[in-house]
Amino acid sequence: MLDAEDDVAAETTAADAGVDAVTADSGPDGVKTEPAAEADGVLLASVDVARAALLAFTPADTIGAPVGYLVEGEHVLSLLFQCTMSGYPGWNWTVTLSRLDGESQPSVLETELMPGDEALLAPEWVPWSDRLTDFGSAEEASSVGFTDKSDDDNLDDDLDDDLDDDDDDLDDDELIEDDLDDVLDDVLEGVLDGDIEVDADVLAPPESHPDETAKAEGQPEAGAPEPPAAAALEELTREDEQDDENR
Repeated sequence: MLDAEDDVAAETTAADAGVDAVTADSGPDGVKTEPAAEADGVLLASVDVARAALLAFTPADTIGAPVGYLVEGEHVLSLLFQCTMSGYPGWNWTVTLSRLDGESQPSVLETELMPGDEALLAPEWVPWSDRLTDFGSAEEASSVGFTDKSDDDNLDDDLDDDLDDDDDDLDDDELIEDDLDDVLDDVLEGVLDGDIEVDADVLAPPESHPDETAKAEGQPEAGAPEPPAAAALEELTREDEQDDENR
């Protein structure tokens, strides 16, 4: 252990370095706790040793000023340095030092980056099974409005009504056709039985006029071109007539 003079010297060195103690939370009321260990003055003054340990893995511009210390036990102490890296506000570099006894030199146990009271932290991790359960509940709640049974029943009723109307229309058409068939059958039966008189001119086929038909077939339509063979024959006939006249 350090003597009284060493304790005074260590406290003076720590004060010069600007290192303050970080107090731990006290135990519950009524519970007797063990007295906290006193800070090792030599470890408290080993700011340069702690900073050299940090420089082994992080640049000097990421290490700020000392902001405090934690007494971990007898001859065991952690020095805290401000972290100046962007994205880590409120975080501290922590270097834990120890000595075997009051005569040995400080040694570095570990270095780490730890969050402070005002550090920006990630949200608490939620297991995948819990997140999946919450997701399923949210999906079920959001789909309630689209699976209302009453709406489905109303839609089915509307479709049934439309189908019934179509069936009724088809039945009406079939009845009309049946009625027409019955009327025609009655008329035909009355004609055959002689109950219904029909004008003979109505039943007679249209008169044919062979002469007019032949004449109409022989005369081409006005403006219609003559067939090539008929035109050539007519030209030859005219030439023969002219030859006969010249003779």
